[in-house]
Amino acid sequence: MYINLDLEATEPIYTQLKNQIIAGIARKEILPGEGLPSVRSLAADIGINLHTVNKAYQQLKQEGFILIHRQKGVVVHPDGVPKADSDHIKQLKHILHPLIAESVCRDISEKEFIQLCKGLYREFQEEEGGEE
Repeated sequence: MYINLDLEATEPIYTQLKNQIIAGIARKEILPGEGLPSVRSLAADIGINLHTVNKAYQQLKQEGFILIHRQKGVVVHPDGVPKADSDHIKQLKHILHPLIAESVCRDISEKEFIQLCKGLYREFQEEEGGEE
């Protein structure tokens, strides 16, 4: 999996890293049980502070995407990512709420917003060879 960070972006680097790992899992570029580089190794490979990688890994662990073993290292959760529950749906609504509000303020129609979401969703389905 290729990591591409924008060091000039307003989005924190650990968030960019976390989101790219999640995208890699969604695209099936990283499979359940597959190992990820150690904190030190990944930090050195992409030229960022190891605390930044550690923060991304800790959040991924808390959200159920990865496990961190003393002996096995960092692995994608072997049972797969936990399915969405009511807490996840609540968090998703919390994230989408300001995006939709801003879209309304900027005169993006509901249809345009939904089409954008569908297009982005399809990118993950097509990359994994899934059907609609």
